[in-house]
Amino acid sequence: MSTMSQLTLTTAIAAVMAFGVTSCGVKTPTQSESQMLIQEIETGNVLLDKWTGPYGGVPPWDKADVSTMSASLSTGFDMARTEIAKIADNASAPNFDNTIVALEKSGAALNRVATVFFVHAGNLNKGEIPNILREMSPKFSQFNDEINQNPALFARVKTIYENMEELNTEQKRLVKNYYDGFVRQGATLNDEDKAAMSKINSRLATLTNSFGQNVLHDEESYITYIEDETGLSGLPDWLKTSMASAAKANDKEGQWAITNTRSSMDPFLTYSDNRAMREKVWNTYYNRGDNGDEWDNNAIITEILQLRDQRAKLLGYETHAHWKLENQMAKNPKNAIALMEKVWPHAIGRAKEEVAEMQAIADGEGVFIKIAPWDYRYYAEKVRKDKYDLDLNEVKPYMQMEKLREGMMWAAGEVYGFDFKLLEDVPVFHEDVRVWEVTNKAGDHIGLWYFDPYARTGKRSGAWMNAYRTQQKLDGKPTTVIVSNNSNFVKGNPGEPVLISWDDAETLFHEFGHALHGLNSKVTYPTLSGTAVSRDYVEFPSQIHERWLMTPEVLNNYAVHYETGEPIPQELVDKIKKASTFRQGFDTTEYLASALIDMKLHMAGGEPIDPDTFERETLEGLGMPSEIVMRHRTPHFNHIFSGGYHAGYYAYLWADSLSADASEAFVEAGGFYDKATAKSFHDNIMSVGNTIDTADGFRAFRGRDVKVDALMRDRGFADKE
Repeated sequence: MSTMSQLTLTTAIAAVMAFGVTSCGVKTPTQSESQMLIQEIETGNVLLDKWTGPYGGVPPWDKADVSTMSASLSTGFDMARTEIAKIADNASAPNFDNTIVALEKSGAALNRVATVFFVHAGNLNKGEIPNILREMSPKFSQFNDEINQNPALFARVKTIYENMEELNTEQKRLVKNYYDGFVRQGATLNDEDKAAMSKINSRLATLTNSFGQNVLHDEESYITYIEDETGLSGLPDWLKTSMASAAKANDKEGQWAITNTRSSMDPFLTYSDNRAMREKVWNTYYNRGDNGDEWDNNAIITEILQLRDQRAKLLGYETHAHWKLENQMAKNPKNAIALMEKVWPHAIGRAKEEVAEMQAIADGEGVFIKIAPWDYRYYAEKVRKDKYDLDLNEVKPYMQMEKLREGMMWAAGEVYGFDFKLLEDVPVFHEDVRVWEVTNKAGDHIGLWYFDPYARTGKRSGAWMNAYRTQQKLDGKPTTVIVSNNSNFVKGNPGEPVLISWDDAETLFHEFGHALHGLNSKVTYPTLSGTAVSRDYVEFPSQIHERWLMTPEVLNNYAVHYETGEPIPQELVDKIKKASTFRQGFDTTEYLASALIDMKLHMAGGEPIDPDTFERETLEGLGMPSEIVMRHRTPHFNHIFSGGYHAGYYAYLWADSLSADASEAFVEAGGFYDKATAKSFHDNIMSVGNTIDTADGFRAFRGRDVKVDALMRDRGFADKE
């Protein structure tokens, strides 16, 4: 999963830095002082002007014209530059209100057009959008550098940072975040080094965009088709129906398609009896970005790594990883690696046990093969049936996407007091998107939740959360939240329920947890709002919400058979629980391999590398089982070469150690709907955004620091010091 937060602050600062600040101490300012600096101008451009309509204004998807986006973004940059110049050149002495609050309010027009544009880029990336991305990526980088390298602006922030005594805790944290962000982006460099850093940042913006576009190309271009029903052996009916729909969507009606995404590849490899076809699908998927053609990413990777290392050294850091982790919960690569290395031997040890069990079944069938990566899921499923008497095909009929969505909403009502009402009067960017109003038990408006569940051409793969508008109360009155969840389920035929896998259901709940993190926010300053916490903490709340799925209250009422309406049998639930640590060798190993490679790539220094060779030799050195590959091989590792998880993919494991420990607090209290525990979770985790140190927040909830023992128990690994 990943979150994609709304661009706050002056858009580019938050987009590239994701920092925030708030404080001062020179004098007590008047609120009107910053308002005089930042006065929004109506332009007559629907993409730039304040959102209108109900619910505090909504994104104007129905009026968004792609052909005007480039010009609108350029105008937004100019407007934001004018606002920044007014702040930097203000003749009044710097104080919290005329500098920090003014920065919080600046760039609003640019923020609005950028929000609409980037939602298009993630969900409707076709036509002119790729060209606009290519044009605008370096411009966002340039704008970010202009702000961070503005000496007058930094001098004002620095003065406030050095005089924070009279500020409250939230304001002090905001100011510190601003100050640290400026320093981390080169504000203290000399002019020559600033110019070098700007050149690096601009080139990185171009390269990371190209990387993502190349992966998207391979996902949309390399589709495997089956023309004859004999190629469908072993596949359950629901999968065949899904594959037929995918083929029809690609003008291949009468055939069956395995698209080049995880949601299509994974079930095919799990159930297909055709080993040669499994190998073909496996190779197609895991070779994304690595096909030696014009969309190959290896040269891009090498250059990105060199540039990131050069930038880190310009800023005085040992490596890019040291720079990246400085403001994360882990603090440094050593701590992150220590956690991964604690879990790694347990993961590969369990994987070897799993392979032995699978090999025994293959040998018993007389097929005379050695388990290969394209066999792992297929034979693991046979082991699941043999060892746990659990066939996930028996679970699938109870996993109706819409009923589970209702279950998520019910649970949010129980834990946070939220109610959800489907709306018909809000514009959307695609006909598949629906919108709910979120209110509390008193009927107060909290925000809007957009749901975009289905795959389509031009939509990036995976599942994620967006924030279109973050919570804040700068002017003393609340600005409500607009969030979305986006998935890639295959849309069924009209009137037919969409059935998803158990893993997909967990992901659905996980991403909804990110949305709830945004909806529960109760802070003053937008830069500190909602999910604007460190990467290795942001997954923690959402991982807690995954666990709602397994609660009896959700299963008994929302995991119901799509034909009979009967709840999932307790016997089947018991089997799921019993098999909860099944395949942890595979799941943990493929994830940790990616996380370790990410960290090692970003600690390798600036020498040019061959990514394929580095990946192969590093994994061999780690003792990677030959039957498993990285979850995200280096040439298509969007998280680290096109997203924000570079030197940060370890974050999922770090957060999982928090969520495993925190989950035991709920269990000890009687369950995930215990009112007192839920209130503490809300008060210390979900509502505070980035206004407090994350370790302090966890400590306030749990009563102590996190212990890794819960993580080891959760994964079924023997605890070993």
